[in-house]
Amino acid sequence: MNSAIYMIGEIGQAHEGSFGVAHSYIDVLAESGVDAVKFQTHISEAESSEHETFRIPFPYSTETRMEYWERMEFTPEQWSSLKNHCEDHDMDFLATPSCIQAVELLEKIGVSRYKVGSGDTYNLLLLERIAKTGKEMIISTGMSSQDELDLTCQFLKQRNTMFSLLQCTSAYPTRESQWGLNQIAELRSQYNVPTGFSDHSGDIYACLAATALGAEILEFHVTFDKRSYGPDSASSLTIDQVKMLTTGVRQISTANTNPVNKADISGFQDVKNIFEKSLAVNKDLPAGHVITLHDLESKKPKGMGIPVHLYEQVLGKRLSRDMKKWMFLNETDIL
Repeated sequence: MNSAIYMIGEIGQAHEGSFGVAHSYIDVLAESGVDAVKFQTHISEAESSEHETFRIPFPYSTETRMEYWERMEFTPEQWSSLKNHCEDHDMDFLATPSCIQAVELLEKIGVSRYKVGSGDTYNLLLLERIAKTGKEMIISTGMSSQDELDLTCQFLKQRNTMFSLLQCTSAYPTRESQWGLNQIAELRSQYNVPTGFSDHSGDIYACLAATALGAEILEFHVTFDKRSYGPDSASSLTIDQVKMLTTGVRQISTANTNPVNKADISGFQDVKNIFEKSLAVNKDLPAGHVITLHDLESKKPKGMGIPVHLYEQVLGKRLSRDMKKWMFLNETDIL
């Protein structure tokens, strides 16, 4: 991973089956600051059937869900081209295999790690095949119960598989009340693995909040336009939003890894001298006058009179000389 927080731009099906559009996404994401570009690798006849229904019905479309997945397929040569394109831009190529045959395809083109979607978190058959590759997995937990996660993590640890878990909510788009940011720390504590956040909110705020709460991995869907045809457009980020997000995440990450020590303020001494204040009188006062709270003002800069935080020590004291309005009050001015 290239940075403290690993950021994954998820293209998914946003390319709508167009090989050229898929490459276009890689080009624009290369300028956004993400670490990885992720696709979904579908092989329709292996993963689907005539009984599968659509999560979101497509208006004006007559294709079946299986036909839709077939339209999303690329050839092994095309997948290799997409992988090489990502690497030419110093980005990782990631893919979510939809079935065991998809794992076989991705192994042939030489992926370095796998992303497992929420629908397959408890698919031990698929996880077994990926585990046998010896490669790391990044696993979304959107549809998994606690018991299922327990079994999946136990299954992978028994196989010495390196993996991380992403808090994810399988709602599109995800409302604020559904983000489940508390799970980032809970998953890390319970399973002792790196954790992060897979976002479907359609805005940058959830990932920024996840960053502040210690997420190590962020994943988010990407689209050229939220009005685009497709199941994930409304829950995706535009390219401009991705750029804003990566900037914000890097800044928060830097802040999180550079704690401020309030016990050491040596670096602020010059500015303290400018902005902090000294005691002064707010009116002409004669010698012998007994100082009250109503006689005092705080006036810049520091070091010209008695420090303002010591004002109580001068109350009830008499002036040793006449004082003009706005003069600084020093120790020699009081009896």
